[in-house]
Amino acid sequence: FGSSSCVFVFTLNTPARECDLGSLERLERGSTDTLANGCRADFGAAKRLAKRLYHLEGFKRCDVARHLGKNNEFSQLVASEYLSFFDFSGLSLDRALRTFLKAFPLMGETQERERVLVHFSRRFCHCNPRILTSEDGAHTLTCALMLLNTDLHGHNIGKKMSCQQFISNLDGLNNGKDYPKDLLKVLYNSIKNEKLEWAVEEEELRKSLSELVEEQCEGGCKRVARVTDGSNPFIAIPILLNAVTYKHGVLTRKSHADMDGKRTPRGRRGWKKFYAVLKGMILYLQKDEYKPDADISEVDLKNAVRIHHALATRATDYSKRAFVLKLKTSDWRVFLLHASSEEEMMSWIFRINLVAALFSAPAFPAAIGSMKKFCRPILPSSSTRLKQEEQLLSHENKLKQMSLELEEHRKNSPSVDPKSREWEEYRLKEHYLTYEKTRYETYISLLQAKICAETDDLEKIEASVMGGLIMDGVMAGRECLLRKTQSSPSISQAHGGLNGRAAGCTAPGQRS
Repeated sequence: FGSSSCVFVFTLNTPARECDLGSLERLERGSTDTLANGCRADFGAAKRLAKRLYHLEGFKRCDVARHLGKNNEFSQLVASEYLSFFDFSGLSLDRALRTFLKAFPLMGETQERERVLVHFSRRFCHCNPRILTSEDGAHTLTCALMLLNTDLHGHNIGKKMSCQQFISNLDGLNNGKDYPKDLLKVLYNSIKNEKLEWAVEEEELRKSLSELVEEQCEGGCKRVARVTDGSNPFIAIPILLNAVTYKHGVLTRKSHADMDGKRTPRGRRGWKKFYAVLKGMILYLQKDEYKPDADISEVDLKNAVRIHHALATRATDYSKRAFVLKLKTSDWRVFLLHASSEEEMMSWIFRINLVAALFSAPAFPAAIGSMKKFCRPILPSSSTRLKQEEQLLSHENKLKQMSLELEEHRKNSPSVDPKSREWEEYRLKEHYLTYEKTRYETYISLLQAKICAETDDLEKIEASVMGGLIMDGVMAGRECLLRKTQSSPSISQAHGGLNGRAAGCTAPGQRS
């Protein structure tokens, strides 16, 4: 995410000068409106706005982020001027980050938050040229600290990241070089001993969560779980107590692999029975039977699995039990889930994959392009803002990208010892690209099937898919008739207006 310029276009009905003066005048008078992309960037106005944002003159803290994270020239000027009020000289990166995160709530789209952190990294390097000389390196390390904070202090299941793992994950990411190990050890211990705290504007947080619930809950229900554990807002999503329930039933879970695909220790691999509830983009695994009006307990939250960018498949390589599906999450954790019948197993596979296909937000580009070591990109857990047709197009573009990358990757296999580190990196990337290709093929098939079904009713879509659609890598050519399941909501209830019926229909077996 380097600096990027924006093309400014004026409408025929609005003269350029009128647009400039009108928008700038409103900002001078104290309006909290963001300057439109169609207006010329003005350094003087940016400087004055940055000063007022920093001193909160006519603005609330929750107004700051949206003026700093837009992808236009004026917003970049405002952000640069705003950061100039911070003096990070002599501070370690984590202390500077703590100071910055307490100044205002880091809200907005994932890309907007990313841009704000780019400006922070640039300012830190300017104040401490001897600590980190590369702005890209500082930005990568900043994001790594935020993700480390989530790993060490979040509700994730599994072993916490060790200091050595933290260091290894950052090999070669300091502008093609390694970070000093002593620096990484100090930063790791600092985050481990004291979690990062985020500024929260209570009134604005209540408002934004309420609006989100109104979009995603039938009847405008507004009950939400308060997020007070300091989870990383960069990848966290609100827990909606009244989100739409897409499916529920008994599942027996076995943890097969922890984060990044590392085998789960033997003592934690046992089968455990849960009452599973697919609610929004979260699969809750509850001890007690599902009750629609019951609040979610702390234990249920710890067992919950986020299914954004996940893929559910038949566990063809597991033969000890029948009707077992494999769920691979965005962070490459792997769970085996044993269902009560063939029908239930296929229904869980279908509904998990369809919800993930419909609502997973597009991945944002990696911040660094010159890496020695292969690293998977971070996949945002927030819900997509794209319409159904745009979501399908996004998946199709990602499939094309992954297919081309895989083809190019296979043309450049290492010529050294197959047991070398280069070969290990090669195999890891090939496995990633192959998996992503399968995932997007599955998403595309399901979205196309939903469009062709010409309905938002899950029961009808599921019957259509199970009756004839072959899901690449999931159905394995099998056909089965399903009995009516207990829950059959409309798929669009959770995201009204985002997934309207398409005007046209693409055949399920075709690729656009």
